[in-house]
Amino acid sequence: SFHVTGVQTCALPIFVSNAVHVEKIDRAPVKVTDSTLTVTEALHANKVVNLSRAAGIAVTLPKAHGLGDKYTFMLDTTITSNTTTIKVEGGSGDLMAGRSIASSDNGTTTNNVWLTQSNTNTITLNGGTTSGYVGDTIEITDLAEGLWVVNCFLKETGTEATPFSHS
Repeated sequence: SFHVTGVQTCALPIFVSNAVHVEKIDRAPVKVTDSTLTVTEALHANKVVNLSRAAGIAVTLPKAHGLGDKYTFMLDTTITSNTTTIKVEGGSGDLMAGRSIASSDNGTTTNNVWLTQSNTNTITLNGGTTSGYVGDTIEITDLAEGLWVVNCFLKETGTEATPFSHS
């Protein structure tokens, strides 16, 4: 039996047996405050990416190759001007498929479920009708060549609208 507790990172490879090789594990969240972010597998795959800019961030995903990597984006700052966008790599032809479940602030228990369309390649959060609040979470998985699966858990205000579009 092999147990490791209280360890978040390990600088050296660990060999448990001839059958198992565990390399450096770094799951620390990545905080982003710049106006743009080009997502990479090496820096962002299977980690939480904290989007921390009230003026919004333009996020560009890498090409989807079906690697199974998951990218989790969480807002830790409410968007107060501009927008935060998450887009596929320009010219890649990649598409997004999935849903957004959004709670409404209109005092009712009504929630919105928005589905992607056949040509969706962009998610836009505007700090209001299409979301952009502290705690909003977008999970994006590289499922297949050219296909990102998205699941969004959001809060919307005013006359709510889908965060999904083609641009």
